[in-house]
Amino acid sequence: MTAFNLHGKRILVTQSETFMGPVLCDVLTELGAEVIADARALIDPELPEAIVRAAGHIDVLVVNLAIPAPSTPAIQVGDDEWRNAFAHMVDPLPRLVRAALPQMMQRKSGKILLMGSASALRGMKRTSTYSAARGAQIAYIQSVGVEAAAHNVQVNAIAQNFVENPTYFPPEVQANPAFQERLKREVPLGRLVGEREDAMFAAYLCSDAANCFVGQVFPVCGGWVAR
Repeated sequence: MTAFNLHGKRILVTQSETFMGPVLCDVLTELGAEVIADARALIDPELPEAIVRAAGHIDVLVVNLAIPAPSTPAIQVGDDEWRNAFAHMVDPLPRLVRAALPQMMQRKSGKILLMGSASALRGMKRTSTYSAARGAQIAYIQSVGVEAAAHNVQVNAIAQNFVENPTYFPPEVQANPAFQERLKREVPLGRLVGEREDAMFAAYLCSDAANCFVGQVFPVCGGWVAR
């Protein structure tokens, strides 16, 4: 049993077949939500608005955006790598919000949840491009969150790392002895956060039980960062 449910909620999940998309769709459905899943990358500037328009009434927008993380030293990062990361993970975010937020503000009810990254909260070598894009996401969500709060719309983010998912920590990565040693060395939890553990927290933030959180960023990373 959970202390919350999502019955009657229409939830749009973007990039539903990558990153946290598959488990989010499963968990949200199990908790009673009607999930509208869209698997497409959102490079086309017109696509976010089209997806939201086709979905119609949306109670919750879950912004799930991801690319394989580049591992280029900062002095070698070229414009193409930088632009690609921002085109996939940053540019679609305001387009989605501009499309979904007006109906929520009009109803004075709704939620937007970003599935972001804790790489924006702690420096790591060879991640300047990826971390910058994830940091831009978080800064945007914090700002929109305080704007939307007056309209009874809650906008928040999960900043995750070391969470089981097929994009960044697939089984072959988890089985690598060097990665297992890294977990023990860097993550106080000593293991990956389970994908369902993360998805259940996301589901809570999508529910009416979480109406008090606005513009907040929640690390889900096994203690890798504390804020």
